[in-house]
Amino acid sequence: MLDAEAYEQFRATVRRLADERVAPHAAEVDRSRSLPEESIKAFRDANLIGLPFPEEFGGQGGDLMTQVIAVEEIARVCATSALSLFTSWIVLDPLVRFGSPMLVEEIVRPVSSGEQVAAWCLTEPAGGSDLAGIKTRAEQAGDGWMLNGTKRFITNATWADWYMVLARTGEGRQFGIFAVHRDDPGISFGARERKMGVRGSPTADVILENCRISADRVVGDPFKGYEYMNVGLTNSRAVIAAEALGIAQGALDEAVRYTKGRQQFGQTISRFQMIRGMVADMAVKVESSRALLYRAVNLIETDPGQARAFASMAKLLCSDTAMAVTTDAVQLHGGYGYLEDYPVERMMRDAKITQIYEGTNQIQRLIIAKHVYQD
Repeated sequence: MLDAEAYEQFRATVRRLADERVAPHAAEVDRSRSLPEESIKAFRDANLIGLPFPEEFGGQGGDLMTQVIAVEEIARVCATSALSLFTSWIVLDPLVRFGSPMLVEEIVRPVSSGEQVAAWCLTEPAGGSDLAGIKTRAEQAGDGWMLNGTKRFITNATWADWYMVLARTGEGRQFGIFAVHRDDPGISFGARERKMGVRGSPTADVILENCRISADRVVGDPFKGYEYMNVGLTNSRAVIAAEALGIAQGALDEAVRYTKGRQQFGQTISRFQMIRGMVADMAVKVESSRALLYRAVNLIETDPGQARAFASMAKLLCSDTAMAVTTDAVQLHGGYGYLEDYPVERMMRDAKITQIYEGTNQIQRLIIAKHVYQD
């Protein structure tokens, strides 16, 4: 881990990049539902795309705190750009941890350089939170595997080169994680979804019909994918929490800026007690969320026994904060907050998904309660 000064220097660097090269394009990315190409170019120029990956595979070897800071600062101005950056990070975490060196080299190096993109295929029409409902199967076929099933709501679908597919290989919790390339026979894609928020990030079905891959495309043990996935989810929930926190901070910043400039009854509305009370509550929510998230990151690095529950706490609190703070920011803008001309309208729509993906907040509450009861 870096020292506090180094983290703050890193934050300042990413914030400057976000303000200068990401923020100017955020509204257009949302309006046109197009990939944040300018942001991706900026990330590539700044060597951010490979931030968490090992140096021996072309990455920068950044720890989880640097990932959280980067996502937080970028999501502050554009949640779509943040999502486009970190999706490959969380997708490939189980591969880096448990995959063969050959498979890691084949996939991680081109992703680290920004030449390729990855997607995580977990959710299905009948199962997301309920793993028992997953129907996609992987069966041994000759010297390889045959995959059949449909994955739904897949971030980066149609754009990604690599798809890490969770598929059933046996009974109960016997799953494998399989690396499928977009050029493999038997993989196809549904129509791109039209979403409420993070509109520039493509989402679609991934359809596997007798999709045959070689045996070396399995991540680790083909029956331990469930265990691998849970390790990865602890990290990824902290990153999603950072996205939510960034959205909340961005909305708070916009609310402060607007209320300091808007005049009513002969003074700026920032002088009104009710306005100041709302802004104070928003600030408390943001700062308390940040404190819990950073506590979770520390535990992920030092105390795996508590890490899963605290990652869930951080994801829960930060995403609920994002929804509450963006809603209040819209309210503080009055009628203007309801217009697409102001960032808070987009931020409110973007915030909602953080309460849903990477495990709904209802699921997070169950994980937290299990930790509290120790059952």
